[in-house]
Amino acid sequence: MIYRLLADAVVWLHLSFIVFALLGGWLVLWRRWWAWWHLPAACWAFTIEMSGWICPLTPLENWLRGLGGAAGYRGGFVENYIVPLLYPAGLDRDIQLVLGALVVVVNLAVYGYVIYRRRKGRGAGA
Repeated sequence: MIYRLLADAVVWLHLSFIVFALLGGWLVLWRRWWAWWHLPAACWAFTIEMSGWICPLTPLENWLRGLGGAAGYRGGFVENYIVPLLYPAGLDRDIQLVLGALVVVVNLAVYGYVIYRRRKGRGAGA
């Protein structure tokens, strides 16, 4: 029972990380120091997607499920949890590339807005 709960906690951690990597730049509007946490997270998410690697949280989840007597799964977290929410078909390399590009595009837009707001604020006070 405890291993299943731990595996589920890893799933929630994984999902939270993905949301943070994709949308965490908005926190920089609130407090600039969030960039120190967000930029490495976004770079890691981009690297995982573009390289085709599997995030280390996936084997951890599978290991915990195995200890709990449940079967693990093949592939990665995105394939098993995120893609079924977004796409009816299985994950292929093209979708991974799109997801990696999405991380970059969303974050470029957010940080562009952050820079715009910061410069606009300086201009108003000058």
